[in-house]
Amino acid sequence: MVEELRVEPGSQARLADRDPRDTLGLDKARARELRSGLIERLDTLQRRLFAEGTRSLLLVLQGQDASGKDGVIRSVFTGVTPQGCRVISFRAPHEGELAHDYLWRVHAQLPARGELAIFNRSHYEDVVTVRVRRLAPEEVWRRRTGHIREWERMLTDEGTTLVKAFLHVSEEEQRQRLQERIDDPEKRWKFQREDLQARERFDEYLAAYEDAITETSTEWAPWHVVPADRNWLKALVVAQLLVDALERMDPRLPEPEPGIDGLSIP
Repeated sequence: MVEELRVEPGSQARLADRDPRDTLGLDKARARELRSGLIERLDTLQRRLFAEGTRSLLLVLQGQDASGKDGVIRSVFTGVTPQGCRVISFRAPHEGELAHDYLWRVHAQLPARGELAIFNRSHYEDVVTVRVRRLAPEEVWRRRTGHIREWERMLTDEGTTLVKAFLHVSEEEQRQRLQERIDDPEKRWKFQREDLQARERFDEYLAAYEDAITETSTEWAPWHVVPADRNWLKALVVAQLLVDALERMDPRLPEPEPGIDGLSIP
């Protein structure tokens, strides 16, 4: 199901050719059924990863405004044991972080051995947002994709598996979701006027993501472009990507203490 969403290393991301409303041949009822089973399996594998304590897993979630990163996290990780699982949301860097290189604050939040971490936005903001908002010269943000490729290679060499998912939302779906934020009192707090400025640059952001994904989808850390207009589908796909990654890792429980077979607790 998810292989067709993979951006093969050395090939173009082709975001314009990928349908954000694609259902991958599924309907909502079937997707929810599949997701339920995947979340159970994810919980088991994540607990084994924590118990093993030698490797880690990092989920990188990127997407335009209103692509649904928060919703995916709620849907996929509801029911997963909180122990050994952590969500990090990266916002604009503060003064202390700007005093260091752009990966400094990101590296400090990487998952420890045995941990599963979720980056809600990530180091890719230092390529995409910096480019679109012209926060640094082109020569600066252009070289960062090379840095990131090798940095991610180092992470995988050191035992961290990366799952990178771009939530691909259409311009019309983004409009509807932003309007919903304004109209719903429970969601209005999420809306900021700068969201409108970003929306005016929708195509610029898409072009920036096209280049960043193309240049950083590697054998050791490939990108998957997830159709994001349908909430039920994107949650299923991200759950599948995580389970597939953990199945490949095949975390093993530590051997129990010798001599406890048949032990009866008084």
